[in-house]
Amino acid sequence: MPKNVTHPKSPAAFVRPLVRGLHAYTPGEQPKIRGLIKLNTNENPYPPSPKVLKCVRDAVDDRLRLYPDPTAEPLRWALATLHNCTPENIIVGNGSDELLALAVRTFVEPARESLPENLPSSTSQKKGSRQPRDSKNRVQFFAPSYSLYPVLAESHGALPHPVPLADNFTIPTIAQLKRSGLWDFRAALSLITTPNAPSGRGYTTDELNVLCNAQKGITILDEAYVDFAQENALELPFRHSHVLVSRTFSKAYSLCFQRVGYFIAHPELISALHRMRDSYNVNGLGQIAAVATLADLPYYRQNFSKIRGSRQRLSDALTDFGWSVLPSETNFILTRPTGPTAREWLEALRSHRILVRWFATAGLEGFLRITVGTDAEVDRLLKAIRTLIRTQKRH
Repeated sequence: MPKNVTHPKSPAAFVRPLVRGLHAYTPGEQPKIRGLIKLNTNENPYPPSPKVLKCVRDAVDDRLRLYPDPTAEPLRWALATLHNCTPENIIVGNGSDELLALAVRTFVEPARESLPENLPSSTSQKKGSRQPRDSKNRVQFFAPSYSLYPVLAESHGALPHPVPLADNFTIPTIAQLKRSGLWDFRAALSLITTPNAPSGRGYTTDELNVLCNAQKGITILDEAYVDFAQENALELPFRHSHVLVSRTFSKAYSLCFQRVGYFIAHPELISALHRMRDSYNVNGLGQIAAVATLADLPYYRQNFSKIRGSRQRLSDALTDFGWSVLPSETNFILTRPTGPTAREWLEALRSHRILVRWFATAGLEGFLRITVGTDAEVDRLLKAIRTLIRTQKRH
C-alpha cells in the first residue's frame, strides 16, 4: 500500500469549520443478522406489487447505459393525474430527503460559516427559552420530529429552530404559539411532520390549515406516513402559495431501496427548486418503479388496510400488558413499556432477535418506537414480550 503524501497541513484543516462541527444524521440500525425481525425503521412489511417487480426486471436492459429522464417527466405526469394538478406543480427527488435539503438551499439564507457550540438542537431547546429573531436564516420545526431537520439546517449554515410540541405531541394552537414567543411565524422555512414521527400522532387538515394561514414563510407539510392516516393536507398547497406537501414512495409503497420522493406546490416554488436541483437526480429504475406503482394502487391500498389492522391489534395487546400506547396514524407506534426501562426492553427484545427503536432523546427516552410488521411478525413480538414479562415476574 503506498504511503500517504506529506503536507504541512493536517487533512482536517482543509475541511470547512462548519463541516468539522457537524453531527451527521443517525439512521436506524441496518443489521446483517439472518432471521431477525426488523421493526426499527418503519419499512413496509409487504413487498412491492408483482407488476412493479416485473416492470423493474424488464427495464434491466440496454437502457442501463443511458441517462434517465432528467426531470422524471413520465412520473410527474402520472402524479399530476393522481393529484388532479399539472406536472408544473411537482418535482421528483432522490427520496424526499433530497428535496428537503433542496428546500433549505433554495429558501433559507445561510447564517454564518460556523455555528456556536451552544446553538440549540432539536433535543436541547427548553420551554420558555427565546432566540433572536433571525427569520431569513431559520429552519423551524416542532420537537420531537424528524431528526434530519436540524442536520439539514446546520449543513447549510442556517439556524435550526426547534419548538416543543404541546402535551402528548399535539400541535400547539396559534394562541399558544404566540403566547410562548417561541414560534417564528416569519421563519424562512418551517417543517411540519404530519402525521408526526416519532410519535405517530396525526393532525387534522383544519388545524394544519390554521397554522399555514398564519405562516409568513415557506411551510412544508412532510407527509411521509400519510397513507396510513385518516386525513391528508394535499389541498393546502393549492390554497396557500407558500405551502408545499412532501410525499415519498418509501414508507407506504415499499420502494425504500429505489429512493423516490416528490413535492407538490405552486409552480413558481417548483421552478425555483428545479433551478437548484442536480442533473439526473432520480435513477431510471426508481422512476419506472414509481410509475408502475401508481398503475397498481389497489394492491397497495389493501396493504394499507392490513397494516392499520395490525397496528390496532398490536396497540390493544400492548395496552393489555399495561404499556401505554400513543394513538398512531402511521405504520409504527410509540409505546411506553412497564417494568424495565425502555432501553432495557430494547436489549431484551434484541436477545429474542427482534429489533425496535429507542431514542436517547429528552422526552423520548422512556418510549420504544415499533414498526408495524406482518401478522406473523406481530405475533412473534408479542410472544417475546409475554416471555420476558414472565421472566421478570419470576425474578
